[in-house]
Amino acid sequence: MILHKGETLFHQGQTGPLYHLKSGLLKIVRLHRDGTPVLMNVIVPNEMIPHHSLISPNAYFGTAIALVTCEIDVLPAAQWYRELADTPDKCREIALLLQEKLRMMQQRIDQLTETSPAERLRRLQVWLQSHVPAETVTSVFTQDEIGQFIGLRRETVNRLLRAQRTAGSCSSTPAGPKNS
Repeated sequence: MILHKGETLFHQGQTGPLYHLKSGLLKIVRLHRDGTPVLMNVIVPNEMIPHHSLISPNAYFGTAIALVTCEIDVLPAAQWYRELADTPDKCREIALLLQEKLRMMQQRIDQLTETSPAERLRRLQVWLQSHVPAETVTSVFTQDEIGQFIGLRRETVNRLLRAQRTAGSCSSTPAGPKNS
């Protein structure tokens, strides 16, 4: 199945199939009781979701929305869990997938605690380029989402992006002849 930017794959609280993201990026957004959306996760190619339902069924924790055009395989839940029961080796495969996701989350926590705000933004930009080179961080995420993802206030993100643009325009402006 193809999901275009901004389209929803599933909604928080619903139940249904599992999915394998073949290409693209998805965001998982959780709505709090007051209606405030919070970016919980970004799903990258070759991930199977929802993570918390890979062994047993659960309602979707958040809403999955395409950040860019995505190619997705639908994995019917009944078939998935039947194959899981019939093929014990599949549990090891799932454990390895979850282990890799845990490592990614640990690295993200390290970045949030060990680097400056400007470095957090730079690392997010580098990470995004490794998954979708044709996109910029601001074409994929809102400033609020960037802030949520890297642990900064939206105002700080705005200031850092403005500083990057200013530095980029200064460094790309050719130096003219100096008048003495």
